[in-house]
Amino acid sequence: SDADFDVVERVVALAEQHGVAPAQIALAWMLHKPGITAPIIGASKMPHLDDAIAALEISLSDEEMAALEEPYQPHPVLGHQ
Repeated sequence: SDADFDVVERVVALAEQHGVAPAQIALAWMLHKPGITAPIIGASKMPHLDDAIAALEISLSDEEMAALEEPYQPHPVLGHQ
């Protein structure tokens, strides 16, 4: 949906501001959420693992978190009743 693309655009813009990869911003966002205690990463290459580890050092402000979340629209889980 358009909202999904808006979220991606905001992640990319924030990554550029921080000078990091978009995947690092996405993981940093997850790590800032109190309900997520152990994000599952699927690193098949060493640079992917390096990005995941580097995300631990990224601190997102409340304003940055809000900017990432503002366009998000939940989607139903397919196949779930």
